[in-house]
Amino acid sequence: MASPLRHSAFRRLFLGRTLSLVGDAVVPAALALALLRATGSASALGIVLACAMVPRLVLLPVGGVMADRFNARSVAVCTDLVRCAMQLFTGFQLLSGHPHIAFIAAAEMLGAAASAFAMPAMSPLVSGTLPAETRQRANSLLGTANSLAKLGGPAVAGMLIWAAGPGWAFVLDAATFAASAALLASVRVPHVKPPKRSFRADLVEGWAEVRSRDWYWSSLIVHGLWCFTASVFLVLGPAVAIHSLGGEETWVAVLQSGSVGLLLGSLAASRTRLRRPVLAGDLDLTLYVLPLGLLAVPAPAPVVIAAYGVGMAGLGFLGPVWETAVQNSVPEHTLARVTSYDWLMSLGPTPLGYALAPVAADLWGPSVPLAACAVLVTVACLATAAMPGVRGFTVNRAP
Repeated sequence: MASPLRHSAFRRLFLGRTLSLVGDAVVPAALALALLRATGSASALGIVLACAMVPRLVLLPVGGVMADRFNARSVAVCTDLVRCAMQLFTGFQLLSGHPHIAFIAAAEMLGAAASAFAMPAMSPLVSGTLPAETRQRANSLLGTANSLAKLGGPAVAGMLIWAAGPGWAFVLDAATFAASAALLASVRVPHVKPPKRSFRADLVEGWAEVRSRDWYWSSLIVHGLWCFTASVFLVLGPAVAIHSLGGEETWVAVLQSGSVGLLLGSLAASRTRLRRPVLAGDLDLTLYVLPLGLLAVPAPAPVVIAAYGVGMAGLGFLGPVWETAVQNSVPEHTLARVTSYDWLMSLGPTPLGYALAPVAADLWGPSVPLAACAVLVTVACLATAAMPGVRGFTVNRAP
């Protein structure tokens, strides 16, 4: 596969995206520490995170329609500028020494709303800047950049917080969004305008494209269930690590192992050419049964750490393979809407996992919900192989 970085438009897109990913990777640790310093309560962090999650999920289909109606580059530039302003506002709130939680929650809510428009625009940007034969390599590069940012982000956040305080982490994130907007503004992306119709008709057309492909909607169900089990793992994992596996250091090692696994999975995807990419990608998600099952036991800490890396490698491999299949199979004028439904159905079950996991752990202990999730993800991933469209999807034929 030829290198996508030979194309100047993609080079600018890749650089802008990488910068914003680095900034975003720094913020979670800074936000948690800043709110805990300001309030002394974890509930404030929960409120802010909830304020960020809800508008993102609600507005994803709207963002898909907008990215298809207008040039995806224009949508991405506008959302980068909005997120730049919101992160700058939050940074100044924290630097003032007297932050208002309501103001920070409102800023994070507006930033999350902007991200609901940015996320569906990404696939049209990749497909609009590259020919089909280089897109898997491009998606792998973007996945690798994401993994590296997550791997190094906490360390950068720690240095910033130690040297200057958490507010500067948000100022850094704002700067990366400004740089991304400037780079994207110089990229030319072809745009196929859809016929003029009502907003509702645009939503219906996007959903019709999803329903018409059994390989697509059946895989989205699997991806949503996987995200549900991942949210259960992330809620229950810290408590199990602290009480049974040696303490907070073990949980940090688990998360770092996951970042390494994501990175290795993305790198593997850049060098792999599969005949049945959707089937292989969905089945790779079954690797997540390893950390779920081993944490339910729980197995010794080194085993759980290694297992989480393997499980996340499956996700790292799926991402570029799946995105390439979608970009090469879905019509350009509906790609953003189809992608928005992908994000919605994949991320939608996550809050449910966050809410149910502690309730189930209180009733039966953490082992029961973790083991149940291991069974669920295995059955779901294997069941997708029964779909004719999943089995029949090849690089030369996309039913």
